[in-house]
Amino acid sequence: MAADTFQRVVLVHYHEIGLKGHNRGRFEQKLVDNIKALTCDFPVSACHRISGRIVVFLKEGTTHDEQVRAQEFIATIPGIQRVSAGFKCLAEYDTMKELAVEALADAGEFQTFKVQARRNHTNFEPDSMVLNREIGEVLCNAFPEKKVKMKEPDVTVNVEVIENQCFVCARSITGVGGLPVGTSGKVICLMSSGIDSPVAAWKMAKRGATCIGVHFSGRPQTGDESEYLVDDIARVLAKRGCMHQYFVCPIGDYQRKIALSCTPKLRVVLYRRLMFKVANALAEQCGAKAIVTGESLGQVASQTIENMIATSDASEKMVLRPLIGFDKLEIIDEAIRLGTFEISSQDASDCCTLFMPKMPETHAHLDEVKKEEEFFDPSWIDEIVASAELHRV
Repeated sequence: MAADTFQRVVLVHYHEIGLKGHNRGRFEQKLVDNIKALTCDFPVSACHRISGRIVVFLKEGTTHDEQVRAQEFIATIPGIQRVSAGFKCLAEYDTMKELAVEALADAGEFQTFKVQARRNHTNFEPDSMVLNREIGEVLCNAFPEKKVKMKEPDVTVNVEVIENQCFVCARSITGVGGLPVGTSGKVICLMSSGIDSPVAAWKMAKRGATCIGVHFSGRPQTGDESEYLVDDIARVLAKRGCMHQYFVCPIGDYQRKIALSCTPKLRVVLYRRLMFKVANALAEQCGAKAIVTGESLGQVASQTIENMIATSDASEKMVLRPLIGFDKLEIIDEAIRLGTFEISSQDASDCCTLFMPKMPETHAHLDEVKKEEEFFDPSWIDEIVASAELHRV
């Protein structure tokens, strides 16, 4: 019987969710909801929790290539440890053997394999040991040039009998891991058009946070090129369910006021304190609990311990820095895998380079910073928040 006769499925495995005890069901359901929402462009007919797994059922007539594309996309969704492609059939012995051959044939290039069978109910005969042996024998006959290897084979053919149905999978790839987006609360992510901040948002999304971006534009003192790049970045993040909305806050005129009134070496610290205060106000509006930045210790002048203390002081919310211990090459590698590196590598004038001093302070003293900040008009924050432009992706 042809493989196209049987329904193709993608079997989703998770790890961390399984450790959540009484909250496990909530985490599983959130992952199901995220998969459903993000796979609308794929031939998915249904998505259900089944016995410690999530099964994504593909529509009748779905080809092997379409199944592989769906599998590879699903593997990029936070919360997923491993994704396997295969078939669903009734728990009939001869059919299972036939589909094991089909699944192994779909697995790609391999030299060694093994069978790993299990049954969730003892009312199915034979038991797992017999299934392993007899399906393995069928596969040896179908692929005589391949070898059985019990430890670290190239391919493992998984046969899972659950009640009266069976799932047979062989092609398996690693997912991104972590927790489903939406299980750890909301955060406001400071988003430049550079390399670091998209990676920081991605790291938080993998820990289950719902990320809302805020981009501080140098407009009208600069052009709006950075805003277009941030929009492209947000669309990459949205494909993985990481970010579906962001704010653009033009602060160029306020930076100019700071530059004209304060000690030049403290401009950068004062700019960032202004950003943190605006981000806090937006967090209150959105119900976010923390502020996220892409800062890495010692990477640039503003990212020394002293300067980060001085800027964090401006935030009433917790400030999270998921990249604090990463070096630039590690962040670039992450950005390449995420798909934002090429976008972030484009030149664009933004608030980060506006009115930069020749020698910025690297070890700011908080008392001195606050004294310089006394000329700030408290209404600035309300004005910037009122002018914030909300973009939905």
